[in-house]
Amino acid sequence: MNDSVIGRVADLVAASWLPQVLAVILGIVAINLGAWYLLRRLERLAARSAALWDDALIKAARRPLTLILWIAATAFVAQIIADHRGRALPDFVAPARNAVVILAFAWFLLRLIGNASRGFLQRAAAAGEDIDRTTVDALTKLARVSVVAVAVLVIAQNLGFSIAGLLAFGGLGGIAIGFAAKDMLANFFGGLTIYLDRPFVVGEWIRSPDKDIEGTVEYIGWRHTRVRAFNKNPIYVPNALFTTIVVENPTRMTHRRIKETIGVRYTDLDRLPMIVADVKAMLQAHPEIDSDATLIVNFNQFGPSSLDIFVYAFTRTIDWVHYHAAKQDVLLRIADIIRCHGAEIAFPTRTLHIENPIDALPGEK
Repeated sequence: MNDSVIGRVADLVAASWLPQVLAVILGIVAINLGAWYLLRRLERLAARSAALWDDALIKAARRPLTLILWIAATAFVAQIIADHRGRALPDFVAPARNAVVILAFAWFLLRLIGNASRGFLQRAAAAGEDIDRTTVDALTKLARVSVVAVAVLVIAQNLGFSIAGLLAFGGLGGIAIGFAAKDMLANFFGGLTIYLDRPFVVGEWIRSPDKDIEGTVEYIGWRHTRVRAFNKNPIYVPNALFTTIVVENPTRMTHRRIKETIGVRYTDLDRLPMIVADVKAMLQAHPEIDSDATLIVNFNQFGPSSLDIFVYAFTRTIDWVHYHAAKQDVLLRIADIIRCHGAEIAFPTRTLHIENPIDALPGEK
């Protein structure tokens, strides 16, 4: 048994193709080391430039290039061995080699898209630029889907499949899949609508009067959108729902509204015109109130226990916390104006009128 193994090893060493195979292996190792060193040098040079694509290109090419080199070397070695043995390579070798090369190239494009997307967002954030992350994310996903689809079609063509037949089959299969997965397709097109129309983007506050949905958008996918409610619970909303409901986007408001009804006592009726005039003047001069927007201060109605003044104005700020601080200041100033005029803010009261008692009848005590 040992003599047989030793004999085979001796035959392998004496084979005429072995030096060529070893030379190819050593050559591909040297080429890989040279490519690795060159890419490292280019990466350092690219880091000094302000361009984005050179960094993304060099980082994306490193691993796919190594895979392509080893695939080419393996195919070359197989061809050398087959030639020395006088045999032809199996028919599947060349298509398999081409398919792996196509996959490596698709891998390179996917890495390039991801690196470019991340680099673009990082540079925008470092520069303090206002960038639409939702659009960048949508374009990135669309580019990746396109690369995968083209790679699948090219590999199928390389393996001998007819692309026309695949497309025809895909059309018939698409009808069947459409009926079976209509909800999934509805969510996909709903997500596409969100990406195109952009009624909201990641980071914005949305709410729907039709559904119990309110919170901050955290993620927009092809199937669902994740909304973080104000109680910190996540809400997963199918994208198809957004095509059938009304969605409010308070983040894009221009002002916040103050809408209050303030009542004073009926005994202060003679002071009411001066109170209304002073409150309106105060609002027009208030630094937090936009005097160019609608501003209303009027005696509105005779309430059950008060003379109601309607106050309607818009703050300059849209920040929730800042708005409440501004509103508090406005209400306190209104209270001071009412007090300065010797009036008081009314509270629910009820007056009971008692008529004079009926005179006692004769004979009664």
